[in-house]
Amino acid sequence: MRGESGIAFSMPGGDASGTARARPVDLGHLARQTMGDRDLEREVLALFVQQSLAVRDQIADADTRQRIL
Repeated sequence: MRGESGIAFSMPGGDASGTARARPVDLGHLARQTMGDRDLEREVLALFVQQSLAVRDQIADADTRQRIL
């Protein structure tokens, strides 16, 4: 958010992200979005991990031209 120390990045739709706190995933936000359903939280986090690893591998395997596209 603007006014906080650190960098705020503009997001599509005019939203702004605040500075990172202690954790890379906002567990409070996750709990609100899953309405406190712990099984759903685990499923969402597992999907995040799976997607993150796939993207990491794609970046690692990409040549320079692919990385700048």
